[in-house]
Amino acid sequence: MANNQVIHFIKKLKPYNIQKGLRYLKHYGVKEFCVRLSERMEPEDVPYGPWYEQYRAKPEDLMKQKQHSFKHQPLISIVVPAYHTPDVFLRQMLDSLKGQSYQNWEVIIGNASPDDSRMRSILDEYAKNDARIKSVDIPDNLGISENTNAALKHASGDYIGFMDHDDLLAPDALFEIAIRLEANPDIDVFYTDEDKVSTDLSEHFQPHFKPDFNLDLLRSNNYICHFFVVKRTILKQVKGLDPKYNGAQDYDFIFRCTELSKNIVHIPRILYHWRVHNASTADNPASKLYAYEAGKKAIEDNLARSGEKGSVSMRSDYGFYNVDYALTDQPLVSILIPNKDHIDILKQCIRSLKEKATYTNYEIIVIENNSTEPATFEYYDKLKKDGIQVLYYPEFGFNYSAINNWGVKNCKGEYLLFLNNDIEVITPDFIEKMLSNCERPGIGAVGAKLYYPDNTIQHAGIIIGIGGIAGHAFLNLPRARSGYLHKASLQMNVSAVTAACMMVSRKIFDLVGGFEETLSVAFNDVDLCLRIQKAGYHNVYNPHVEMYHHESKSRGTEDSEAKARRFQTEIEFMRTNWIQLLKSGDSCYNPNLTLASWNYGLRADGKGVKPWTK
Repeated sequence: MANNQVIHFIKKLKPYNIQKGLRYLKHYGVKEFCVRLSERMEPEDVPYGPWYEQYRAKPEDLMKQKQHSFKHQPLISIVVPAYHTPDVFLRQMLDSLKGQSYQNWEVIIGNASPDDSRMRSILDEYAKNDARIKSVDIPDNLGISENTNAALKHASGDYIGFMDHDDLLAPDALFEIAIRLEANPDIDVFYTDEDKVSTDLSEHFQPHFKPDFNLDLLRSNNYICHFFVVKRTILKQVKGLDPKYNGAQDYDFIFRCTELSKNIVHIPRILYHWRVHNASTADNPASKLYAYEAGKKAIEDNLARSGEKGSVSMRSDYGFYNVDYALTDQPLVSILIPNKDHIDILKQCIRSLKEKATYTNYEIIVIENNSTEPATFEYYDKLKKDGIQVLYYPEFGFNYSAINNWGVKNCKGEYLLFLNNDIEVITPDFIEKMLSNCERPGIGAVGAKLYYPDNTIQHAGIIIGIGGIAGHAFLNLPRARSGYLHKASLQMNVSAVTAACMMVSRKIFDLVGGFEETLSVAFNDVDLCLRIQKAGYHNVYNPHVEMYHHESKSRGTEDSEAKARRFQTEIEFMRTNWIQLLKSGDSCYNPNLTLASWNYGLRADGKGVKPWTK
């Protein structure tokens, strides 16, 4: 690390940062601790502090919101379980509610420490000055779930939101909910982006910019967390929080609410501030290990209610999980590999398949495309003797889409695995892992985590809009790193995956019409995945399927006028056919994140989501 980076990092150290670092060192060991430290020391492309100041609601924004005339003003109840809350935290939490630009709210404090005269005095003071502030005494501390449920009984709102007793709401949080309800009163659930704030409120940091509802990501981590608001009709059906999941009661509650919801709305603005202090889980994950076990149970029960079978395991990163889905059948998988000469890389690909694949019911089909070297055809003869099919594509020239469409028509598999000839298998049970996802109802294409030979990431899902059309997430990130909030290493829904290693059922492939043959080289996989998504299916990035992609990092340079023209034509096709998506943004990403690079950095173009000011 450069000296100025070290100095910059040391200047930012505060006592709770040092304590957190020591805990990480103890838990993860020296090697992983050093990786994490190096990530922290790298300066942000766009520092969050100034970015937050740019996009937070200003006094003039709040004034315009207060002047807005609503046709309907739903009552929003905020429920807060509290227990021996420090004076300053309690006052700041209540003040963040009193400062809301939307006025039709109430807060119900479930006070599980009614003998605390200090708390009683503060609550009485605020309730006397504002009838919207109410407290409910809970004589015995029943635990966070039952304390919350006790407060819930006194909430009369059309919608109910949940806060921790030491956190803060942004002043426009409730307005952003109400203005959306004015346009669509049928919304069942809201959630917002959030950040962390230091104990003395002097610094905002670690923003969590979330995607729209993403079930596979939710099963990997409770990414929704705060600020969560649910419609009363949904709340009545789920019957509150379940103490069986104490420590992860919100995780279970979010699962049960979203399972019953038809209209889930994500508000891509930082509207909740999670306070960090020595006793908080935000600062000390190891302080509540039982909570992560309860989170595992919440995922398992969500799977059971959804009729899906899978095993859940905890990751070394507290609060993050892996789900391995169970195979429901052993169907034939056709592995389709287009090839032209370069038998050295094809040999490596097929050798890795034959030596490492643990799934047995598959066929390998090499699609020959205009090879010229005699050695290639000699190798094909050997492959045929080993039971590997070689199909000779009848057309001249290279058209990736047409070649694979033709291959599909000539294969027998119920599931299709598209594979580049320069892929080398790392994960032995890769077919099982991809197939078990493909067999799930509602799942379309499934992609893998691909590395360059130097162990940097080549593919960790595709983000629509990156580089103008689409780009690979976490491109060139070292393999040892997991990226923004571990997303390079979490199974989640994405809008697209690369066809360098992609599985899809033949049924869905045929349903959407296969690859678009106008796209002969670029974006054909993206276009296919987007049509699968448009048909109502979710695509999955599975980082537990790992492969080497022996593609040169410089590959793709359009080094001739003809190639450049072709590439521009394909760009224009994507813009013409997917312009609305390119304008609205990738629902599996976040509109506040950059489209200029692949690292989940902040937007620097001033086009992040601003407060409502109409």
